[in-house]
Amino acid sequence: MGKLLHGHVVLLLLAVSCLFSATMVLSWNHNQQFNQAKNYEGSSDLVNLQYHMGPVLASPINLYTIWYGHWNPTHQSIIRDFLLSLSSSSPFPSVADWWHTIRLYTDQTGANITGNIILSGEYYDSYSHGASLSRLTIQSIIKSAASSHTRPLPLNPYDGLYLVLTSSDVQVQDFCRAVCGFHYFTFPAMVGVTVPYAWVGYSGTQCPGICAYPFAWPNHSGTYQGPNNIMGAPNGDVGVDGMISVIAHELAEVSSNPLVNAWYAGNDPTSPTEIADLCVGVYGSGGGGGYPGEVYRDSWGKGFNVNGINGRRFLVQWVWNPISSRCFGPNAMD
Repeated sequence: MGKLLHGHVVLLLLAVSCLFSATMVLSWNHNQQFNQAKNYEGSSDLVNLQYHMGPVLASPINLYTIWYGHWNPTHQSIIRDFLLSLSSSSPFPSVADWWHTIRLYTDQTGANITGNIILSGEYYDSYSHGASLSRLTIQSIIKSAASSHTRPLPLNPYDGLYLVLTSSDVQVQDFCRAVCGFHYFTFPAMVGVTVPYAWVGYSGTQCPGICAYPFAWPNHSGTYQGPNNIMGAPNGDVGVDGMISVIAHELAEVSSNPLVNAWYAGNDPTSPTEIADLCVGVYGSGGGGGYPGEVYRDSWGKGFNVNGINGRRFLVQWVWNPISSRCFGPNAMD
C-alpha cells in the first residue's frame, strides 16, 4: 500500500462520498455459493474483471488483529497459525502457495500485491461497544484499540491492515442473515486516518450452516451433502475452520481492492464482484453449485486443501486467477 495508498485518500473520499452510505461495505455473501451460477472453476472469458487504477497492498502488510468479545484461546491459536502461514514456508500445497494467486494482481506501476504479511499487533477488546454491533461500529472498535491506555495498536495509514474478529456471542448487523464478513476502509472523521480493514464473525453457535460451509449445511440447501456426507473440519471446530475461509476471502479482496477503486468486476463500485466473490463455494477442482470440489481428506474424514505452520491444515476458498481467467488454488488437479 505504502505512500501510494495515502496519496489516493483525499480524492477517493470525495469521489465516493456520494456513492456510499456510512454503513456500505464490501461483503462476503453466503447466498452466492448456493443461489448463483457464478462459480468459474473452468476458464472463462465472460468475467469482466477490470483494474480501476487504484492502489493494491503492494508494500509489506502490517496486520493488526483485534479480538473482540470473549475468545477461546484454542480458537485464537488456530486463527493465528493461519495468519502466520500466509508468509511462512509449509509443505506444498501451502497457505503461502494459495496467496501466490493473490500476488498476481498489480497496481498501475506494475507492483504486485505483497507476499510479506507481518502480524504486528494484537488487541483484546472485552465488549467496549457491547455485544450487539452495527457495521459502522467496527470502525469505532478500531479507534478504541488505537486510543486505549493499555497497549494500544498504532494507527498506520501507510501499510497497516486491521482485522476485527468477533466472538461467538457477539451479534453484528446482517451477520448470518446476509454476510459472514466484510472489508472496507475507515473514515477519518471517525478514526482519524483512512486504513483498510476487514471484519469476520465466529459462526459456530449462531449460523454454522450459513457461514461455515462446507462443514455444515443450511436447511434450505436440500439433501445433498457431497461425497461421504458432511466434511469434517480440519482443526476440529466447525465455527473457527469456517471462519478461516471467510478471513482468507476478505484478506484476498481487501489486498486487491482496499479503497474500492482497484480490482473488481462490474461497473458499479457500490456493488462490485471481487476476486474471491467469483469463486465462492469452490475449494477444489470441479467445485461449484454446492459441491466444494476435490479436496484432501485425512483418515478421520476432515477436509483440507492447504497446509500451514505447526502441522496445521486448512480449507480455504479458491480465488480468481487473472492470468488463466479461472478460479484456482494450489490443490488444483490440472
